[in-house]
Amino acid sequence: MSVFYKELALKQPKAEGRRWIFVPYDQLTDTVGPLSREDPKSLGIVLVENTWKGGRRPYHKQKLALILTNMRHFALEQAERGIAVRHIVTNGPYHTALSPLIPQLGTLRVMVPAERELREDLLKLSRSGGLDFIPHEGWLTTPSQFYESTGKTPPWKMERFYRRVRTETGILMKDGKPIGGKFNYDVENRLPWHGVPPAPDPPAFKVDNIKAEVGRLINKHFSNHPGDLNLKMLPSTRNDAHSLWQWAKDACLYHFGPYEDAMSRASRNLFHSRISALLNIFRLNPNDIVQDVLEMDIPLAGKEGFVRQILGWREFVYHVHTTTDGFRSIENEASPVAKWPGDGGYNTWSEKKWPSGKTDRVLNGGASPSFLGNEFPIPPVYWGEPSGLACLDHVVKTVWEDAYSHHITRLMVLSNLATLLDIRPRELTDWFWIAYADAYDWVVEPNVLGMGTFSLGDLMTTKPYVSGAAYIDRMGDYCEGCSFNPKKNCPITPLYWAFLSRHQAALAKNPRLRMPMASLRKRKSQRRTQDRKVFNHVQDVLSKGGVLTPDNLP
Repeated sequence: MSVFYKELALKQPKAEGRRWIFVPYDQLTDTVGPLSREDPKSLGIVLVENTWKGGRRPYHKQKLALILTNMRHFALEQAERGIAVRHIVTNGPYHTALSPLIPQLGTLRVMVPAERELREDLLKLSRSGGLDFIPHEGWLTTPSQFYESTGKTPPWKMERFYRRVRTETGILMKDGKPIGGKFNYDVENRLPWHGVPPAPDPPAFKVDNIKAEVGRLINKHFSNHPGDLNLKMLPSTRNDAHSLWQWAKDACLYHFGPYEDAMSRASRNLFHSRISALLNIFRLNPNDIVQDVLEMDIPLAGKEGFVRQILGWREFVYHVHTTTDGFRSIENEASPVAKWPGDGGYNTWSEKKWPSGKTDRVLNGGASPSFLGNEFPIPPVYWGEPSGLACLDHVVKTVWEDAYSHHITRLMVLSNLATLLDIRPRELTDWFWIAYADAYDWVVEPNVLGMGTFSLGDLMTTKPYVSGAAYIDRMGDYCEGCSFNPKKNCPITPLYWAFLSRHQAALAKNPRLRMPMASLRKRKSQRRTQDRKVFNHVQDVLSKGGVLTPDNLP
C-alpha cells in the first residue's frame, strides 16, 4: 500500500450516512461551497487522480506534480476534519470514473467546474441526474456584472467591468470615488529593475513522504513528459500555500507595483507573488487574497495593480471564456475548432507523436481562431533549442525549469515573438497550457488567443501586444547577454516592422496603431524589403532548430 493510502486509512472516518461531493482537481478548498459550512461528519468527498487527463497533452512534470500533491494533501486535510474520502485512480474520462459510484453514493454534488473541458466531460452525468451542478462560490463577480458593464456582445473591455465591480463593492473606493482619484495606476508601474531594491528568492518547501511518492509516480508514469521536476519548489499542503502567500506579502508586494513589468536575468521572479497556480486550484481563496492586500500598508499604485489582476483581469477572462463557450461561439458565429488536443509543437521538436491523439473521442482540442491568419508552426526554440535571441532563450529555459514565468515575459517575449513570427495561435495556446503550472482553458485561451496573439481581433483587447527590440531592452537586461545589439542589428525590430507591413490591411483601422502605421508608411521601401528578408530568414532558421547570429542575417 502506498504512503498516501496508509496515511489516509489512519485518518479516514466511517463513510456511512454521508452526502457526497465530487471535488475536481481545481477546487481544492474548504473555504467556499458545502465544505465550508456543512457538518463535516455529514459529508464525503470523491477525488479522482486521472492519468488520462494528465496524458491528454505533454504537460510539464512540475504541473502534474503540483496537482497530485495538492490533491493528496487536501484529501488528508479533509479526513482530519471528519469528512469521508473516496480517492480513486482512473485512466479515462471523468464521467466513466464517477458513474459506477453513483449507485453506491447517490447523486454527487459538484461546484460548476471552471474548466470547460471538465464541464463537457461531466455533462452526460448531469443530464442523467447522477451529478448535481451547484454554483461555484469562489468567483468574486457575477455574469450580470460582466454583461451590465460590458454589454452582451463584443468588443468587451476589462476596464469597464473592473470599474463597475470596484464601484459596486466599494473596493479601493471612498464616497463613491476611487481612492487617490484614479481607477487605474498602470502608468506608474512600468519601471525597469536594475538590482535595487534586491529581489527576494522564492521559498522552498519540505519534501514530505507524500510529495516524494508523487515524484516517484511522475517519473514512472509520466517520464515522457517535458520539464524539470523540482519537489522542493512545490507548495503542496494548506500550510505551504499560506507560507507562500505570507512570503509574498512580506518580501514582494511593497515593491510589486513599480517593477511588475520589469524583466531580468538576475531574478526570474522579481517581486511577483507566484500564487497564480494555487489560486487557480483554489488552494488560496481569491477573496482572502484581495482582502489581505487591501489591509496592507503598501503604495497605492502597487495595491491597485495587484487587486486589478485578481478582481479585474482574472475575473474578466473567466467571464469572456464562459460567455463565448471557450470562443467556439462569438456573436452566434461558430469558430473553427481543433479536432484533437494539440501538443504545442512537441511532435515537431521531439519527432515523436504525442500518444493521446485520436484515441480521445470525448473532447476536442479547442477553438482555433486566427484573425491575422497566422500559420507558422511553433519552432523548436520553444522546447529549449537555442535560437540566438537571448531574451527568448532565457525565458524558455526558465519555463521548462519552473513551469512558471511572470506575466510580462509571457506577453512581451514569448507571445510577442510568436506573433511577430506568425506562429499558429492555437498551437501557441496549447504550448502555454502544457508548459505553465497555472494554465487551464479558461485562463490560457483568453490570455493567448485574446491578448497574446490578437487572434480574436478586438473581441477583448484593443490592439496586438507587439514590440521591437527597444521595449525589451528598456524593460529588461536580456540584451546585455545577447550577440545582437538592440540598437543596431537585433532582428526583433525588423520583425516588428515586417509584422505591421504584412498585416497592414487587417490592422489599418485600429485606432491604437495609428502612430506605428504612420511610421510604417514613412519607412523607406528598401528598409521594408529588408524587413521582409529578415522575417523570412528568421522563420527559416528557427523552423530548422538553427541559431541566429549577426553574421547570418540577410
